[in-house]
Amino acid sequence: MFYSVVSSIMNGKMNGLLARANRSLKVEHAAGLLAASALVSGLLGLLRYRLLAAHFGIGTALDAYNVAFIVPDFMFFVLTSGALSVTFIPVLNERLNKGNKKSAWELSSSLINFLALITFVASLFIIIFAEPLVHYVVAPGLSPQTRFLAASMMRIIAVNPFLFSISSVLTSMQQAAGRFFFFALAPSLYSLGIIFGIIYLAPHVGVMGVAYGVVIGSIIQLLAAGVGMWHLGFEYRSKISWRNLGFRRVLMLLPARSIDQGIDYFNTMVEVNLASRLQIGGAIASFSYAMQLALQPITLIGVAISTAVFPKLTERINQGRRDLFRKDFRSILRVIIWLALPIAVIAFFTRGYLVRLLVANGDPTIAALLGFLVIYIFFRCMYPIVSRAYYAHQDVRTPLYTSLAAIAINIGLAVWLARPSTMGIYGLAVAESLDAVFELAVLFFILIKRYPGILDSDFINAVFRMISASGLTGIVTYAMVAYFFPLRISDAGFVVLVPKFIAIVGFSFVAYLLFSFIFRITEVQPVIERIVRFIFAGFDQKNRKIPNA
Repeated sequence: MFYSVVSSIMNGKMNGLLARANRSLKVEHAAGLLAASALVSGLLGLLRYRLLAAHFGIGTALDAYNVAFIVPDFMFFVLTSGALSVTFIPVLNERLNKGNKKSAWELSSSLINFLALITFVASLFIIIFAEPLVHYVVAPGLSPQTRFLAASMMRIIAVNPFLFSISSVLTSMQQAAGRFFFFALAPSLYSLGIIFGIIYLAPHVGVMGVAYGVVIGSIIQLLAAGVGMWHLGFEYRSKISWRNLGFRRVLMLLPARSIDQGIDYFNTMVEVNLASRLQIGGAIASFSYAMQLALQPITLIGVAISTAVFPKLTERINQGRRDLFRKDFRSILRVIIWLALPIAVIAFFTRGYLVRLLVANGDPTIAALLGFLVIYIFFRCMYPIVSRAYYAHQDVRTPLYTSLAAIAINIGLAVWLARPSTMGIYGLAVAESLDAVFELAVLFFILIKRYPGILDSDFINAVFRMISASGLTGIVTYAMVAYFFPLRISDAGFVVLVPKFIAIVGFSFVAYLLFSFIFRITEVQPVIERIVRFIFAGFDQKNRKIPNA
């Protein structure tokens, strides 16, 4: 009897927790959740990289680790990722808005089964051909020992495309329904699995333990995605419904988007190939670490905000409200630019601190690479929302053709600049930055021509004011780093580095808020209002307590 009562109470609490976690969110709340998730996931990712550097150093072991991910990630993004956020969600969203759940669940089941089948075959392909893939395609410049290690790890990580394909469809369904909690939780769970492998498995089996941790993280992520389906009403069917119009529509949109995604990872493959040919131990790891630092603000700002607003943008188009679509797009893009500009500027001047936080004794190569990547950071923060403006109209070809041209230019520049006789490893970072500028410029040009009024004069004036505020903020950051909190050779460890870094970033952002207020940038107003409310709320609460004393 007692057990039944306790069990009933526990089940009720569990149901209550799941109900709160799975509730539909407004755009601003979803954006906040995804930004917080990106921050937590990014911090865990940085912790993961710091632990890897501490355990194995920036050398051949980490070169093998980074090479092992290339082909599995390439397969996932080519076969799965492109079918979801920008092809599957709009089609599913359209059916859910019309109340046609039968077709929606049939579409979802068909996509799960289809992607699981093709990624299972892809995983088998990677397991069988891992060594020739590493030797002849990904990293021909590696030593035989490092190549063998990379191939062995790749065979273990090969299950990722299959596991990710299922979990990604499940979380995409939740996004279409306005649920973001378990989608936001997934990257952190994945990182925790890898961290578990580094701490508990690597001491026994070396860097191979990290690969086992990757698989553990993928499985946990899949389980969490399954929990997120609670009370969604999904009715799974173990067959592929080829006659479902929505499924056929997704398949028609899939190739263009898949090629677009695949091209980006093909570019990564080329960069790793070129880095391996430099035959410098740790060159691949150094570039990977610099890119990891560069990707954090892109994920935190560009990807998180764009992912949250994308269902809303597609809804505007489905409603025929192109005026509201243009208004929403402008406002979101302004917010992204307002956030991305100071982050890129501050990252440039504090890159020594950032690298020292990631690699205990610092690394001048990674710091220099990050310096070349600040332009990449800024332009790539804008790319997700700009590309989604096309995807909301179910136009996947324009971003694809632009990506093809941009990647061709990037590869050409990388081959030319990354030679030992020119810029070496730094040429890869320069090529990435130039590619980001070109791709976004082309997309903006076509967007303005195709949708007149999407960027008006007020938007342009605001951007110039943001640039001015960011320039002045850069002067403040430089002064903080050069005169008040210089980075010394003896500075090591979080206790020494974190307070100095927080002080620099804190003063810089306060300065940016002040300059934004002076230049009358409207995006700063909600921030200042919240700060004022917080201060006066505490003041009022304190005054209310005085009579009771």
